[in-house]
Amino acid sequence: MKLQTLSTLLAGLLLATTVCAQEAQVTIHADQGKYKINKEIYGQFAEHLGSCIYGGLWVGENSPIPNVNGYRTDVVEALKKLQVPVLRWPGGCFADDYHWRDGIGPKNERPTLRNNNWGGTIEDNSFGTHEFLNLCEMLGCEPYISGNVGSGTVQEMAQWVEYMTSEGDTPMARLRRQNGREKPWRVKYFGIGNEAWGCGGNMTPEYYSNEFRRYNTYLRDQPGNRLYRIASGASDYDYNWTRVLMQNIGQRMNALSVHYYTVRDWGRKGKATAFSDDEYLLTLDKCLDVENVIRRHCRIMDETDPQKRIGLMVDEWGTWWDEEPGTIAGHLYQQNSMRDAMVAALMLNIYHKFTDRVRMANIAQMVNVLQAMILTDQKGTGHMVLTPTYHVFEMYKDFQEATHLPLDLRCDSVKASNGHSIPLISATAARAKDGSLVVAMANTSLTKEQTVQVGIEGATAHEVTGKVLTSKRMNDFNDFEHTDVVKPVEFKDARLKNGTLTVKMPVGSIVVLKVK
Repeated sequence: MKLQTLSTLLAGLLLATTVCAQEAQVTIHADQGKYKINKEIYGQFAEHLGSCIYGGLWVGENSPIPNVNGYRTDVVEALKKLQVPVLRWPGGCFADDYHWRDGIGPKNERPTLRNNNWGGTIEDNSFGTHEFLNLCEMLGCEPYISGNVGSGTVQEMAQWVEYMTSEGDTPMARLRRQNGREKPWRVKYFGIGNEAWGCGGNMTPEYYSNEFRRYNTYLRDQPGNRLYRIASGASDYDYNWTRVLMQNIGQRMNALSVHYYTVRDWGRKGKATAFSDDEYLLTLDKCLDVENVIRRHCRIMDETDPQKRIGLMVDEWGTWWDEEPGTIAGHLYQQNSMRDAMVAALMLNIYHKFTDRVRMANIAQMVNVLQAMILTDQKGTGHMVLTPTYHVFEMYKDFQEATHLPLDLRCDSVKASNGHSIPLISATAARAKDGSLVVAMANTSLTKEQTVQVGIEGATAHEVTGKVLTSKRMNDFNDFEHTDVVKPVEFKDARLKNGTLTVKMPVGSIVVLKVK
């Protein structure tokens, strides 16, 4: 009888623990905000790769697809809604094969180029410097140019900067005017090479440091335009690259980059929409490890730059799956599921923690390539679809330029097959320009709703509104026949009482709240 009573008691305690485990706690310190979330963290990346440019952003003036001066009308209008802050171009690996003079002047006179990195496609150079910088003006974003160190010359790069930014009576400014642009463009961000450790030249960090010094010497600021000089930084776990660059060129650069893709095994990347529950958890594990990577790079930078003068730019990041069957090899066209949206939310939440050092991030890529915002029909029908990742960026818009607020989080976790624990809740908070609080949370669980108690210290809350992004399955995605399978809707399960928010989050969901 005593054993039965003890067994019943233990079972009751176990049940109580299980019930409590479904309730997470978040405490937002609304009076402790210190650093601004740079809007550039929501940056984009458009490489001459597959149909990102041609058929994605650009169809040409004579296309039957509706366009404005060659730019796809539907794509441009969708991107405007994201308030894109900065756009990186022309690569990527393509940048170190790109010679800018091939992309200026009359289009019918521009030479062609074989895209050696991405499928051997013939590049006709109809989208060049003018087309890119004019697109940035249309979107209202800062251009970020990646210069060719790998196969280019110092003179070529120096003349490109002069062509774009000189307003004087200089040879390159005269050439620009001859090609139809009287006033110079404002170009702030300039990358001196890309992935110099790999496709950008297979250099050592010591060798690249010397090359950076040489190229940087001749990239001259023009009246009214001051370059923000970005060094080609490390690939994820290469901490020695960061250490060498900080020691050798730390006083000459404004920032250095780091690239981080959510890929567990480059030999077996996996399918974009057909994956198991454990593959989902392993993906989140790899995604979340970016926090450790950023923290270690930041510690190394702190050794010689404790004032955090030098920025860290995660200028390539995102998921990378097997190409969709039937698409062109090397064009990296992949679908985009609710899992990708979850990765985007978790990554953005992490970037917010490092706003004192992380000044920019550029998701790869904007249209039709890797973790894209938008997919356009490869059959030429002119159809377009917004991906789940697009919706995350749209829901997170209010974080741009908001003040990051520290928070404490307590929640349960679940183990992946590698033994690593995945927190069931991810959260971030900020104070927007209008004084309201913006709170984003993700429920990573595939099986359980999560009730989150959100306490707000240092501020009074009176009203809450929000949106939620979720779907029946984590594998769900949008395609040209089913465009709204995954889309945000109004969120109605947030309740305010005595200054505390109670949020009931659906399984596998992302919620963004605005609290006034």
